[in-house]
Amino acid sequence: MVPDSFGGTLSAAQAAEAVALGWADGAPHDRVDPRPLSDGGPGFVEVLHATVGGDLLTLTVSDPLGRPVPATVLLAGGTAYVESAQACGLHHLAADERDPRVASSYGVGLLLAAAVEAGARRVVVGLGGSATNDGGAGMYAALGAPPLGADGLALPYGGAALAACAGLGGVPALRGAEVVLASDVDNPLLGLHGASAVYGPQKGADRADVLLLDAALQTWAEVLVADLPGCPPDLATLPGGGAAGGLGAALLAVGGHREPGIELVRTLVGLDDAMDRADLVITGEGSFDSQSLRGKVVSGVAGAALERGVPCLVLAGQVHVGKREAAAAGIEAAYSLAEHAGSVDEALRRPAEALRSLAARVAKEWSRG
Repeated sequence: MVPDSFGGTLSAAQAAEAVALGWADGAPHDRVDPRPLSDGGPGFVEVLHATVGGDLLTLTVSDPLGRPVPATVLLAGGTAYVESAQACGLHHLAADERDPRVASSYGVGLLLAAAVEAGARRVVVGLGGSATNDGGAGMYAALGAPPLGADGLALPYGGAALAACAGLGGVPALRGAEVVLASDVDNPLLGLHGASAVYGPQKGADRADVLLLDAALQTWAEVLVADLPGCPPDLATLPGGGAAGGLGAALLAVGGHREPGIELVRTLVGLDDAMDRADLVITGEGSFDSQSLRGKVVSGVAGAALERGVPCLVLAGQVHVGKREAAAAGIEAAYSLAEHAGSVDEALRRPAEALRSLAARVAKEWSRG
């Protein structure tokens, strides 16, 4: 059982436990091997700490609106693992607070600063689940390189202010550490498939906001290319640049390189060895939709199962992918928690119990025992 988190209701570890208990209810003679996963979004540090060990550095950073929130950096063997969602995640905001025009990634910069100050020579940044669309400008400000206006003064936080960006107030202080983007998406920074157009509406942007933010990020990208030594000239179109509201582009601009989050975690948790011994693979997430098939946990797990000829099932809060599309990705069947519970509200009211019950039902259908 290798699930991702369930959209703020269950962590990956909680989801894995619920499915394992449910499977034991429905097929008590089967052996279940729970291995929670993350593609770089919420739960990234928790999942890796449970697998690779290491030390947790506990911090207080800023949420997307500047309020203090707890966060952790995982230090293991000279590498630091940072989860951007701990600082700028959408789960920090109520529905009426979502506004990517003003939300800031400043807290992510505080996490990176803590990682390099602790001596990490390599920093792996999990990207996903963000509330921001500021291209990493807030992160840069926390690292000593704030975006500046034509008057030489630091701009306000948020993506909208970048429309007036004319330069940088320094170079991000990363002490020469190698930077790795653990990204769950391959979207570029700009355009129809960019950060603003694809993910902006989830964060509270309307059509006018999307156009404003995309134009502001174009200005920001031009400044980074002009002012940062070694910044790739094609920054605006690089795969992964649109991850986490453009945080991906900001990290690529300082020499970072991208690794698909699910592939990185898959290696660290020993997923391939476990799947070599499996007769059935079960994965899941909050919403199984078209984005699930673009480098997220579900697509990575299904692809690995397909390579081995092992059937793969998806248990999700809601299912929005058709049977034909799912089958093409290597998924035998997908089950909706909301349909099983009777409604979305009922599924959200007691998610662990509902998931356990669904898993018990699926076990009776699929168990070979």
